Amino acid sequence: MFQLTVQAEFAAAHALTIAGRREPVHGHNWHVTAELEGPTLDADGLLCDFHTVESTLRDLIEPFRNADLNAIPPFDTVNPSAERVAEYIASELRARLDGALAPHARVSAVRVTEAPGCAATYRPAVVSWARGDEDGSA
Repeated sequence: MFQLTVQAEFAAAHALTIAGRREPVHGHNWHVTAELEGPTLDADGLLCDFHTVESTLRDLIEPFRNADLNAIPPFDTVNPSAERVAEYIASELRARLDGALAPHARVSAVRVTEAPGCAATYRPAVVSWARGDEDGSA
């Protein structure tokens, strides 16, 4: 299995609601690592074009730069936890990149670090390369 990662950063604020209490608005320098994987390479010997993934990730996080995540969809209605940010970025990357990645690669995970030592990773449900099973078992 081949794997590559693409990283990006953005500064943004958020306020979480935990156990019914909203915490004060505070900021982070968020670090995003998108992981892509696939069992084969294309005719050029690439899993995928880094530039396509980089530009898509950059465009995806652009609305978050220097913003209050609580005011940016979907986080205006969803608690903007690191877990939810990772899930959103992974889901959007998959939706925007699937055509460019298929059949050689897929988004396998997105890791979001909001502070040193504090990271959340979201791994989308996968379809097995061998049979197309949703749980990834072959």
